[in-house]
Amino acid sequence: MSATPAPDLDAALLRIAQAIDPASSVPVSVQLRGALEYGIAAGDIPSGSRLPSVRRLAATLGLSPVTVSNVFAALQERGQIEGRVGSGTFVTDRGIPCAARTAQMAALERQIAALVAAGRDLGLSAQDLALRVTMAACAAPRALRIVVLGTFSDATAAYARDLAPYLAPEDLAIAWTTDRREDLPGHIDLVVSPRTLAAQAAALFPGIPQVSMILIPNEATRVALAGIRPDARVLLVSYFDDFLSVLKAGVARFAPHLGRVTAVARTADDLDRLIAECDVLIHATGADYLAARLSARQAAIEYRHTPDSHAVQTQLLPALDGLRAAGPIKGETP
Repeated sequence: MSATPAPDLDAALLRIAQAIDPASSVPVSVQLRGALEYGIAAGDIPSGSRLPSVRRLAATLGLSPVTVSNVFAALQERGQIEGRVGSGTFVTDRGIPCAARTAQMAALERQIAALVAAGRDLGLSAQDLALRVTMAACAAPRALRIVVLGTFSDATAAYARDLAPYLAPEDLAIAWTTDRREDLPGHIDLVVSPRTLAAQAAALFPGIPQVSMILIPNEATRVALAGIRPDARVLLVSYFDDFLSVLKAGVARFAPHLGRVTAVARTADDLDRLIAECDVLIHATGADYLAARLSARQAAIEYRHTPDSHAVQTQLLPALDGLRAAGPIKGETP
């Protein structure tokens, strides 16, 4: 008997179905891939959840099974989902990757073995070592250097600022964008990225522990959306084509009172006309330049994200604690 998707997953898939526009200039396969990928990144489609079968999802969305199958294949290649023989297709857990976690644990085991051997040579008992380890744990934690990875510099700097309250005063959060190719100065302890950039983070910073964060619309975005009058003519413009359906679904979720909403990519042929006719322009990060085209009677809202606090508590903080517990890196002054 096949498992029934969780209610939250059903609601997320319904929003995706309502957001996909077959008449859009953006191919439906691109819309679906973006909607699923960003749905996973935002936590709307939870880690570990089982996705509907290709045929069932195709029927729900009114798309071809071939289209859905190709999208599943693309997401599996990106590491967002995984197929389990005889069980179905599941959303992967994108916290610290299993390989990195395994490597960290192996290194810790080697350090413990070396510590025990050194203690034995000094005539220290296991109880003596345990006491000394406990005393060391009470010492001041070492400073950590954390790369916060993003696509746009302003938004990435905002992610780093949003994470600062969760870090120790001596920690350093370095905002870094995917297009930068120069070397980072000094040692890096951890890379934090949106889940949509997890594969790029692993490629840019191989061998460095990684946490892939769930992002949600920030408070300013949610407040601004709630304040739009119901009869306003609203135009949604995404920077990336695959974010269009996500933007549309997010606005429908946080501003369900809106009735006159048009969603287009920034490359749409009739963009100038649509901007001139709208009352409110809601644009994705990166398309802020469009606000310069508005008149005094029109308003602009940037749809910007922030790390989800629950994900910070359950993913980031345990990773930081684990790094601090490992002690100073070789050659570093405690």
